[in-house]
Amino acid sequence: MKRNFLGGTGISVSDIALGTMMLGASGNTDHDESVRMIHKALDAGVNFVDTADVYSRGESEQIVGKALKGRRDDVVLATKFGLSMLGRPDNNYCGGSPRWIARSVEDSLWRLDTDYIDLYQMHRPDQHTDLDESLAALSNLVRDGKVRVIGCSTFPPELIVEAHFVAETRGHHRFRTEQPRYSIFSRTIEADVLPLAQRYAMGVLTYGPLSSGWMSGRSDPTKGHRPSGPGARAFDLSEPGNQAKLRAVEQLGELAAEACMPITHLATAFVRAHPAVTSVIIGPRTPGQLDDLLAGADVVLTEEVLDRIDEIVAPGTALNPADGYAPVPLAIEDKRLRRR
Repeated sequence: MKRNFLGGTGISVSDIALGTMMLGASGNTDHDESVRMIHKALDAGVNFVDTADVYSRGESEQIVGKALKGRRDDVVLATKFGLSMLGRPDNNYCGGSPRWIARSVEDSLWRLDTDYIDLYQMHRPDQHTDLDESLAALSNLVRDGKVRVIGCSTFPPELIVEAHFVAETRGHHRFRTEQPRYSIFSRTIEADVLPLAQRYAMGVLTYGPLSSGWMSGRSDPTKGHRPSGPGARAFDLSEPGNQAKLRAVEQLGELAAEACMPITHLATAFVRAHPAVTSVIIGPRTPGQLDDLLAGADVVLTEEVLDRIDEIVAPGTALNPADGYAPVPLAIEDKRLRRR
């Protein structure tokens, strides 16, 4: 499997990373099968595993810890902090405060059964904590040897620039990676985040290449995937953006058939084709899904196929602007900040 350097860190990672959001109560509840899936990915050449404390409320990290026993030194292990571990808002149990960072890293180290984390990522921006405070606390973790490299996830471009400015002027370790949502259906980061990451020599690990299952290859992508709960909105055909996705899936399916590959391979190869992308995170729930995605690890799209994709979804655009998980800025969310 192809390897890329993770930004300017000198760390070599596979250009496909195994994401474990679907391992545990949120997806595959069979721990033994989940461990076997992780082992299969490692045996196939994947050396990059990404998880988060909030995935299945820590259960995903525990599964990863079990799977890496005896293989820890061969794996670049990434996890994330910052989202609420309580399943409800409570600013003392989430975010980027030094208090929560100190607590969350110890909890993750325990669940992962490891002495260090290779890449520790701030899962979302924290609008209540100065970046200076967060970067200072994260830098201490690097100096203490608990963390090797720090990164951010789903940060808007202006905040990435601010974080680098704060790190440089205050003498902190800087974010070396960004983890954004990126797929054929969601291409807005091509206009700003990806060029910015290249300018700052940041590694980019993208998630959601199948757009929450829209490009999973099912005959009807709106059926059989997260039929209820928060994820249901992504398949609500009353939304024009989702109607556009349905039309695009049909066109992409025809293009994939012409190129003699399943649409899943087309979707992941498209993301890997961007020069700013270091590694694309796949998030299988079942062994069959993992097998399919690993089978497409070496697929390279021709210029003609990439041009055809651009005709279906224009560069820098998103078919459904509501997709994504970026937080609403406080200046918009809190009406008290908009009233005299």
